[in-house]
Amino acid sequence: MATPEEFFAIDMRVGTVLDAEPFPEARKPSIKLLIDFGAEIGQKRSSAQLTVHYTPEQLVGRQVVAAVNLGTRRIAGFSSEVLVLGGMPTQTEVVLLALDQPVANGTRIG
Repeated sequence: MATPEEFFAIDMRVGTVLDAEPFPEARKPSIKLLIDFGAEIGQKRSSAQLTVHYTPEQLVGRQVVAAVNLGTRRIAGFSSEVLVLGGMPTQTEVVLLALDQPVANGTRIG
């Protein structure tokens, strides 16, 4: 079980997807994302297993929530720098977290 201190150490932010493309090299069906998190954090890349409910075209321009301080993970030669968050009704399906209203890129989640 995580302590409150460990949970609050995770930096979760809002960003806007600038670019999305299929990632056929990944073992699990995924999409490569380029996300803008504003001036403080900048643009970051992510490999996200979103193919059940989303196409790359549907993701561009969408705001997403991501953990931005978990470190970089190499996936099939691609550097995934942030973890995009969503609900997982099954092990292979991700439904993105959504905001009720647009907010500035880089807005903290609390």
